[in-house]
Amino acid sequence: MEFSVKSGSPEKQRSACIVVGVYEPRRLSAVAEQLDKISEGYISNLLRRGDLEGKPGQMLLLHHVPNVLSERVLLVGCGKERELDERQYKQIIAKTISTLNETGSMEAVCFLSELHVKGRDIYWKVRHAVESAQDSLYVFDQLKSKKDETRRPLRKIVFNVPTRRDLALGERAVEHGLAVASGAKLCKDVGNMPPNICTPAYLAEQSVQLASQHSKLQVEVLGPDELSELGMNAYLAVGKGSVNEPRMTVMRYQGGADNAAPIVLVGKGLTFDSGGISIKPSDGMDEMKYDMGGAAAVLGAMKALCELELPLNVIGVLAAAENMPDANAYRPGDILTTMSGQTVEVLNTDAEGRLVLCDALTYVERFDPDVVIDVATLTGACIIALGKHATGLLSNHNPLAHDLLNASDSSGDRAWRLPLWDDYQEQLESPFADFSNLGGRAAGTITAACFLSRFTRKFHWAHLDVAGTAWRSGGKDKGSTGRPVPMLTQYLLHRCGQDQD
Repeated sequence: MEFSVKSGSPEKQRSACIVVGVYEPRRLSAVAEQLDKISEGYISNLLRRGDLEGKPGQMLLLHHVPNVLSERVLLVGCGKERELDERQYKQIIAKTISTLNETGSMEAVCFLSELHVKGRDIYWKVRHAVESAQDSLYVFDQLKSKKDETRRPLRKIVFNVPTRRDLALGERAVEHGLAVASGAKLCKDVGNMPPNICTPAYLAEQSVQLASQHSKLQVEVLGPDELSELGMNAYLAVGKGSVNEPRMTVMRYQGGADNAAPIVLVGKGLTFDSGGISIKPSDGMDEMKYDMGGAAAVLGAMKALCELELPLNVIGVLAAAENMPDANAYRPGDILTTMSGQTVEVLNTDAEGRLVLCDALTYVERFDPDVVIDVATLTGACIIALGKHATGLLSNHNPLAHDLLNASDSSGDRAWRLPLWDDYQEQLESPFADFSNLGGRAAGTITAACFLSRFTRKFHWAHLDVAGTAWRSGGKDKGSTGRPVPMLTQYLLHRCGQDQD
């Protein structure tokens, strides 16, 4: 869909539809008041009759409003003006776009970007309108033999800004919003792909395909032989029970100075996680195709980075494997020697993500990174702690954690920091190896991060546990969310000073 910004008055708009807001109770926004005045009270008369109360998400489509040049006017309920916050604004935009897409309006001029949202400027409102619009229209139907097609879909939307001075800011917001949405779409597409298609090799292929479209991106794919030569025994052990061999894909984006230390993103890419010998319950196991959500997010963030052409050096690592039970599978009780030389006693083969990540984190030491951020659907405990709303954040470096929380706030892609105190490390003790891969039920998200922290002592590091946020379960809304692509992209924008929020 095409997005743009303009600055104009509603009475001069010749469009298939004009979108304006109505507050609760039945109170016109400033732009709606202008249309009401032009139409000689037509809109206010409808509201007095009770056609629209103004509650959040209410919609009223009007045709041929007197003296208005546009064919239609869509009135959108925005709730109480003083209570319009970021979450409600994005929900209103999403509902508006879905409604427009069903009305036959192939283009629209939207004045909702002029609504007052607490603490947010025109850049934020336009950018998040673009992202919400793209998210609301997302459909994964690649594998359906019959696709539902809208006869006259929405193809163009213009967001109005208050003055001509805001046009440059609005255009930057559209550019950023489209890049984030593009990255999130790739993340969703890869995440929603079934595990018989999305294998470790498939993830590598997607990276190679992305690199073919962007000259600043180079890709290297490491197979079992290369991983074995590197001594990545923990990584390899996880994939031993599967016919789909592990692949580690290294994506190098060179946008900064040659001598600038890179930002490294590492994504857990378990393309299917049966639990291995410690097999999971069958209920909901189909959703374990989403256990590569971290790798999908890194792939999506790299796509957004390439489209924005940011002046940074960034390395994305997709640590991909498949955890299956067969005669070759690793077992509870096995002791693995990691690439770092540290030994790990396996207490549960379903705590496999940390075994893949620990070797990947050791591998990235060679890049002398500025910071390392890993993204992983690591622990069910994170869902118990934070639900499906916030990503868990743990870090060995306060400034990095602070930067990620700022990016989380700006992007609306929420995260919450959990402690990484040494007190929790003792839960990983083992009588037979340096430590075990399981810390027990208590503080499971924290002890998983404590495990990873033992492989990150040589650099500044943050861990994002997206087990609760990478996908939605059950029903018609089931599917990948595209998170935390918005947070990661916002972090990169902050790092090079190109954010406008």
